[in-house]
Order: sequence, then C-alpha cells, then structure tokens
Amino acid sequence: MRKRRLLAAACAPSALALTLTACGGGSAALPTASGQPALPGAADAYQQALDAAPVAPRSEIPEGSLMADIKKRGTLVVGGTDTAALFSLKDPVTGKLTGFDAGLAAMLAKYITGDATQTKLVQVSVATREQLLRSGTVDTVFATYSITPERAERVDFAGPYYSSGNAILTKKGDAAVTSVKDLNGKDVCVQSGSTAAVNVKDHAPKAKVLLFESNSQCVQAVQQGRADAYVNDQALLVGVQYRDSSVQVVGEPFTTDPYGVGVPKQHPEMKKFVDAWLKKIEASGLWARLWRATLGRAVTGDAPKPPVIGSVEGS
Repeated sequence: MRKRRLLAAACAPSALALTLTACGGGSAALPTASGQPALPGAADAYQQALDAAPVAPRSEIPEGSLMADIKKRGTLVVGGTDTAALFSLKDPVTGKLTGFDAGLAAMLAKYITGDATQTKLVQVSVATREQLLRSGTVDTVFATYSITPERAERVDFAGPYYSSGNAILTKKGDAAVTSVKDLNGKDVCVQSGSTAAVNVKDHAPKAKVLLFESNSQCVQAVQQGRADAYVNDQALLVGVQYRDSSVQVVGEPFTTDPYGVGVPKQHPEMKKFVDAWLKKIEASGLWARLWRATLGRAVTGDAPKPPVIGSVEGS
C-alpha cells in the first residue's frame, strides 16, 4: 500500500505524523468491511484492552444523575455508526462493533454498568447528532465528533480525546489533486452539516462543493467519477483507504479537528464524569492500548499523546 501520513492526536499544535502500513491476513484479527480479517492479534489486543477497563466506584455515580439512570437501565445508549473502519465498524458475521470509538464507548459502558457489552447503538448522521442528544434519545455520541463553538452551544463535549484534520480522498492513481489548492475548479464532495464544507470554501474558494448525506455516498461519488475529491477528517479517510484500494488519501491535513464525546447539555454532571473517566484511562495506559489495537493497526509509530482534556474551546 502506498504510504500516507496520518495526523494523530497531540496536545501541541505540531501533531505527531504517522505512516500507513499494508494490511495483512490472520485468523485472530479485527474485521474489514468485507468480513475478512485485517491484522494478526488485533482482536485479542482489542478484547484485552476492554477486559482491563475499570468500573466506577459507587461514589462517582450519585442518585439522580444521568450515570445513575444508565446504571439502573443497564445499558449505555450510544450515538454512532457501524461503517467507519478503524473507528466503529460492524463485523458482518458476528454483528460486533470494533474500532477506536467503539472501544471507548464499550469502556465507558463498563465504567458505568460494569459490563463492556452493554451498549446500544443508535445510528447518527452529521445532521442528527445534536438533535438525538438534546432529545435524550442517546446518552452520548462517539462518532469522530469535531468540537466547534457552534455545536457546543447546543450540546456539551467531554474531551477532546483525539485530534485529526481535514484531508483529501481521490481515486487511486489520480494525480490531478495533491493538495487543498488543487481543489479549486474541482467537484468536491463533503457530508452535509460537516465542518468540511466551510473549510473547503475557506481554503479553495473556487471549488464546487457537492453535499451528500453519508460517508459511503461521498466515497462512491469519487469511485464513479461524479466527484473529483472527497474532503473529510483524515482519520476517517485513512479508514476508507485501509479497506478499499480503489481510493487514496493525498496531501497533508489542512485543518485541525479535535474529537469530543458528545453529551447532553441538560446533564452537566455527565460531562464532568466523562472527562474524569477519560483522564483515568489515559493515565492508566488504556487509551494507548486501545489506539494500538485499532488505529495503530493501520499506521506505524508509537501511540500518540492524547489532547489535554478541556484544551479546546467548547470542551
């Protein structure tokens, strides 16, 4: 596989850059979209990280809190997706979710309920995340959810827990677009409601922005030649390239996008609780173990240092 750089999480402006590695085979591995195993030992390392995750003491779950409601219910309702390779991907055989976001959600479920399997996934889109949090349909959102001041007016964000940046996906072998300035005059796909739409116009004002509802629709538009490029967070695009050799990630990220855990603004205790939990799993090394079992299977280098909790406006 052609090497590409991945902007990983960092607490300093100069984030650590890593390189993609080729996918191999193996019987005990995280599944790809086709259901084929990815890399040897991934499933074992992933499960071991979940097994090592802590459970909150009773003192951290006071009566009347959202955490107490979740514990009583016995299930953490998570807004997310099951199609994002490396972050949250459903095994078509077992039906299980794996990935960095899926693993964090499972760890939080275990912290509250005592059981990492007690999560219920509610599919979200860029357009529905805030609505589902505000209505109480979901308890939290793990969905490569970029923190912005505008979004933070409607929901709360714990974290940030990871940092990526907008990058570009094109058809494999296409040399017409290698950087953001090359998007001028091109048809560029972005997801409706995403920060990418604004970022493309800021950095390539002559680009024609095509709005699609989902990640898969944008990928298909590039594959079919209906769009010259697709702009989204580089971490997500790396996941697309990881499972589909017909496309490529080109150039360097041209923005910085910190990911937060979306929580309901009407339950401020949940934000404090999740922030404290994130600090605990980062300090214990579990964040890095989960990264190595997911994103670390597609890139070389040591696990990056996570962003400082509360370091981003809106978090």
